[in-house]
Amino acid sequence: MGKTLVDVAQIHVVVPNFKQRLSGVTSTIIQLVPLQARAIGIATLGPGLPGHLPKLRWWQVPGLLRRPKNAPVRVWHARRNPEMLAGLVLRDIFRAPLKLVFTSASQRHHKRWTKFLIRRMDAVIATSRKTAAYLEIPNTVIMHGIDTERFHPPADRREVASELGLDPKQLYTGCFGRVRHQKGTDLFVDAMIGLLPKHPQWSAIVAGRATAEHAGFEADLRARVDKAGLSDRILFVGEHKDIERWYRALSLFIAPQRWEGFGLTPLEAMASGVPVVATDVGAFSELIEDGVTGTLIPRDDTDAMMAAAAQWMGDDVRRNAAAIESRAHVASRFSIEREVGSLGGVYGSVIRDL
Repeated sequence: MGKTLVDVAQIHVVVPNFKQRLSGVTSTIIQLVPLQARAIGIATLGPGLPGHLPKLRWWQVPGLLRRPKNAPVRVWHARRNPEMLAGLVLRDIFRAPLKLVFTSASQRHHKRWTKFLIRRMDAVIATSRKTAAYLEIPNTVIMHGIDTERFHPPADRREVASELGLDPKQLYTGCFGRVRHQKGTDLFVDAMIGLLPKHPQWSAIVAGRATAEHAGFEADLRARVDKAGLSDRILFVGEHKDIERWYRALSLFIAPQRWEGFGLTPLEAMASGVPVVATDVGAFSELIEDGVTGTLIPRDDTDAMMAAAAQWMGDDVRRNAAAIESRAHVASRFSIEREVGSLGGVYGSVIRDL
C-alpha cells in the first residue's frame, strides 16, 4: 500500500525517522503519530515506516521553507542526532520557519557533538527522570505510554493459551523482546532452568527475534534448554506481530535487561494484567510499583531473578491482586493518550514562545 500523500501547507509538526531498521524509537513514532494526527497536522519523513502513516516525500521538503497555514512556524520533532542536525540545517541555514524539539531516552553522559546539537533545540523532552538527570539544559519529562485498548487483560488466560497452541493447564512466565545479550535473555533462560523443575505447573516463553548477528547466542540458549531436558517447557516462539495475545497468556512477566533506554515491555505486561519482575535499568524503577505491581531486582543477577520469580510463582493470591493493580496503574498513568496530550503541550509552548 502506498504511503498517504499529505499537503505540506497543512502540516504543523514533522516527525523525521532517518533509520531504516525497526527500533524502539521507530515503534514509538508508529504508535504516536496516528493518535496525534487526530488533533494536529502531522507527518513523518524518512524510511522504515508503515504506509498508513501520513508521510512527506523527500521532494516535498522544500515546502517546509514556507510557513504552514494558520501557524507562524512548524515543529520539527527529532529523536536522533541526524534528525536534530537536519532540523538545524533547515532552520539555521535555509531559514525554514521551524521550532526544534528533541526527545532523549539516553541514560549516559552525552558526547560533545550530541551536547552541541541538544543546546540548539528549542525544547528538550526526557522520557524518564533518570534520563533528565543526564541533560544539562532545562527539559520536560514525558514518559512513554501504551495503547491500553490493545494491551488488556484476557477474559480467560487458559482460553488464550489454547488459541496460541499452549497447554491451558500450565501457567506461563515470559520474556519478550529481541533475543540478545543486552536484553538479558540468557539470564531469563538460566533462571527458568533453575526454577521450573521446582514448579511443575509453570512453563516459560521466549518471544522475539534473534538477528543474524545474535543467531549463535540464541542457538546456545536452545542448547542449554535441551541439555536441561526442558525443551517442552521453555518455548522459543519467535517474533509475533500480535504480541498482545501472548501477553494475555502470561501470569508473570520478566524483564531481565542488562541495559535499556526506556523499555516498554513492563508497561505492556502490566496493562495486560501481568505483574513484572524487572531489573533496575532504563525507566523500570519509574514504571513499576515495587512490591505492588512487581519486583525490582539488580541487573545481571540470576539468583535475585530466581528468588523474585519464585515468590510470585508460589503465591496465587498475591499474584492475582498484583494483576488487578498492574492494569489500574498503567491505565491511570501510562496511557498513550496521556503521552499525546503532553507532547501537544510542548508543541504549543514552543510555537507560542516566539
